Amino acid sequence: MIVPVPVPKDALDAFASQIPAEIISSDTKIDFVCAAKGGATLDSIYEGVIADAFCLEAGARSEDEGYDAVCVNSMSDSGVAALRSRLSIPVVGTAQATYHLASQLGKKFSILSMWDRWQWLYEKVLQEQGLLDRLASIRSIGVRPDTAALLAGKEDSVFPELLRAAELAVEVDGADLLVLGSTTMHQSHTFLSENLSVPVLNPGLVGFATCTMLINLNAAHSKRSFIPPERVIDDIFATRMCGMRREEKI
Repeated sequence: MIVPVPVPKDALDAFASQIPAEIISSDTKIDFVCAAKGGATLDSIYEGVIADAFCLEAGARSEDEGYDAVCVNSMSDSGVAALRSRLSIPVVGTAQATYHLASQLGKKFSILSMWDRWQWLYEKVLQEQGLLDRLASIRSIGVRPDTAALLAGKEDSVFPELLRAAELAVEVDGADLLVLGSTTMHQSHTFLSENLSVPVLNPGLVGFATCTMLINLNAAHSKRSFIPPERVIDDIFATRMCGMRREEKI
């Protein structure tokens, strides 16, 4: 499970804690890792491209290391296409998996978001998957995300705001169900599910369940769609930039 921005170990532990022990089989081991470098919040296409590269770096050797599947634990699906090109084991994009599941469970779904600046990443994946017409709305509460502490300590302020946004999505926008707009929001899932009359999908769990399903089905992406490279150059991330730096120019 790859988090596409650098985060401390406590945050990785918080991401891992959302997966209930009872749904993890005794022979399954889940490792949460993060991108070695990059921005903090995926606030722009600029940060998104950096995340693509460092998610590729984080997962490129996973098959050689004995992993059975890789999941990008983010609604950005950073580096998913590149990892599918590099690997033969299943590579799951959390956003793709969640949006397609939402499309099976209702006619229209809304995304509950913390931050307006995440709209670009929702639209990117929805457009790639041809699912924009299934989107009822994106409702943001305008709170800058904290990728280290996640929602810990913010329950009293953030949860009611998310609930109000969710109610508007259902009553005004016509959503049949709701999708949490970030895996950093997983701590709000139980609260929202208990206070709403429509389903609420937690993307982190959907991503994990999709990995498990694909492993059990012995299924993975088509290599006709995700053509493998003629030459593997995973060590490119460890090499220095070619040419002279500006201050070295004569």
